[in-house]
Amino acid sequence: MEQLLALFSDYTFQIVALGTGFLGLLSGVVGTYATLRKESLLGDALSHAALPGIALAFLLIGKKDLVYLLGGALISGLIATALIQWISKKSTVKFDNALSVVLSSFFGLGLVLLTHIQGLENANQAGLEKFIYGQASSMLLSDVQLLLAVGAGILVLVLLLWKELKVFAFDPVFTQTLGFQTRILQFILSAMIILTVIFGLESVGVILMSALLIGPAVAARQWSDRLGVVLILAGLFGMVSGVAGTFISSIGRQIPTGPTIVLVLSLIVMISLIFSPKRGLIIRWVNQRRKKKAYIKQIEEKQERSEKYAR
Repeated sequence: MEQLLALFSDYTFQIVALGTGFLGLLSGVVGTYATLRKESLLGDALSHAALPGIALAFLLIGKKDLVYLLGGALISGLIATALIQWISKKSTVKFDNALSVVLSSFFGLGLVLLTHIQGLENANQAGLEKFIYGQASSMLLSDVQLLLAVGAGILVLVLLLWKELKVFAFDPVFTQTLGFQTRILQFILSAMIILTVIFGLESVGVILMSALLIGPAVAARQWSDRLGVVLILAGLFGMVSGVAGTFISSIGRQIPTGPTIVLVLSLIVMISLIFSPKRGLIIRWVNQRRKKKAYIKQIEEKQERSEKYAR
């Protein structure tokens, strides 16, 4: 108990837990719209596409400044998003194929730039490899404050555009007939996904960020059919994963925070898939057993009637 109390009172743990918890909350809310729009893999593509922007920003400024690095990631993510949409709309290439091409190309460029940076004189202060696998323990108070400010703005935007985003997520064609600008809504949604992915790179990393974006929405969808409830549950699942993953990695030795967060989230997803009262595997098995028994009972009743009339 003394060790646990010391951990919870530790300043570094409080900062990291606050950052990862809020990141999970934001990822759950934004990822729900991405999942409903069937653009779940877009987060994976954007996280990989942000890597060359981070490397180019470091080459331009010559030092490790999180604001500039995230700015480079934002520009790179916007370019990748526009490129994916342009290829899928202006050619015969489907969306998933365009996404795969852009993902692999941008990630390959990012690795080449990172390799080049390692040979520079100021490479020792770069530390850019943490964006690949994540290093939540290095989060500073300024990083968390920036995350809280931008994340709060995204959540307020979701509330202000609640009706528009709700209709757009389920039926873009009907949204256009109502007079809403679908291009603007698509840009806003893509920008929210990009910002969420960018802020998650430092703690979770390029490779695992897509899991934090998709997992909470997948788990929450098993428990409800109402968008509002799904958004709340997704945010809650993401926040619990962030805080619990940070806690587990803090009480152990050499346990990385980012992968631990994803493992906790994976456990929540599995529990939801199995024990959900509406779509869970157990309730489906029970319903199938009931239907099977009812069907057998109907057949037996028909056979009894047939034998009765035959007599």
